[in-house]
Amino acid sequence: MNYILFDGPVRSALLPFTFTRPVADIRVGILTIREKWEKYLGSTTTTLTEEYLSEKYPMVELEDNVMINASFLPNQILIEMISNLEPNQAIFRGETVIAFYTQDTQEEVDFESYTIIDFENEVLTIDHTWDIFAKNDAAIREDFELLTADRISEKIPKSVNVISPEHIFIEGGAKLEFVTLNASMGPIYIGKNSEIMEGSVIRGPFALCEEAQIKMGAKVYGATTVGPHCRIGGEVNNSVLFGYSNKGHEGFLGNSVLGEWCNIGADSNNSNLKNNYEEVKLWSYETEGFEKTGLQFCGLMMGDHSKCGINTMFNTGTVVGVSANIFGSGFPRNFVPSFSWGGASGFSTYITKKAFETARLVMDRRHVDFTDQDKAILEHVFEESKKWRKE
Repeated sequence: MNYILFDGPVRSALLPFTFTRPVADIRVGILTIREKWEKYLGSTTTTLTEEYLSEKYPMVELEDNVMINASFLPNQILIEMISNLEPNQAIFRGETVIAFYTQDTQEEVDFESYTIIDFENEVLTIDHTWDIFAKNDAAIREDFELLTADRISEKIPKSVNVISPEHIFIEGGAKLEFVTLNASMGPIYIGKNSEIMEGSVIRGPFALCEEAQIKMGAKVYGATTVGPHCRIGGEVNNSVLFGYSNKGHEGFLGNSVLGEWCNIGADSNNSNLKNNYEEVKLWSYETEGFEKTGLQFCGLMMGDHSKCGINTMFNTGTVVGVSANIFGSGFPRNFVPSFSWGGASGFSTYITKKAFETARLVMDRRHVDFTDQDKAILEHVFEESKKWRKE
């Protein structure tokens, strides 16, 4: 069967992260949403997304296709239902389509002609940016079971101070000595060729992905995911780093999400709780205003390729777009548009030529090419985000 993951109606609610990727390539738990579906299905997937992303994330459409809403995370019950779909059948949860079996082109889908199957079981969904960290606890637990079933962990080194070792899984090539791992509150997954340096203290649920690194003396609380090739240090709590991002020094990152190729300067901090303990509001790209999150704790949402200088202070519930460069004293505003350059004293436009030069240098350090596709995507984001910048 040919499986296609589509963005669905929540794409705008997941900006700035979906400026540069389909919904399916958001990381929550240990794996990206796409990786979860492919592991459950035992099959590769392609993507139906925005046109400007489609060259990098193409769709392969055959005569028989099962379309899957990428904002839904797979579980065994849902996989069984999808595997049993027949042509012109669709699975709905309330008014939202989860999956459907089509033999038509996507412009011709009419659910009036479909047999509707109701899904009434529990399922994790990613509907808002803050769901990425708020539901990360449950997502790590599900991915841990998926990845470690019927497998044997590498041995925990004797120098490691460990609580609940039965809930710890270490992949081959991982390095860790003289650290503390407490898995009594949730599982701890340590990925292939990753490293935890001496003196670090980690409480689960926690995921350290392939080639990622934790610096000496770090304090990490669950539910935190450190994506592939990321570096973290200092204090981190209930945060998700997608991949290739750095928060390598002292300072606090809490209830936050960083995309790819971000860098947090030394001694930078974000607030995750308002002084008056009120519900946090977060910038919405859909309404172009600040909307309630229903959360008391909510920190920083930072899109791909954004950076901040040393000693940067982020207010509770700050949204930073793509390719922003923030520096200077004081608190910058709690919505920083894409391709902004500056800080509390004001912003100017971060011109694409300079932004692309930096992106190329940063990616080259990790032996990753800054491709023409990457450039075209960022150029589109630059144009799309003009209306929020003060030119």
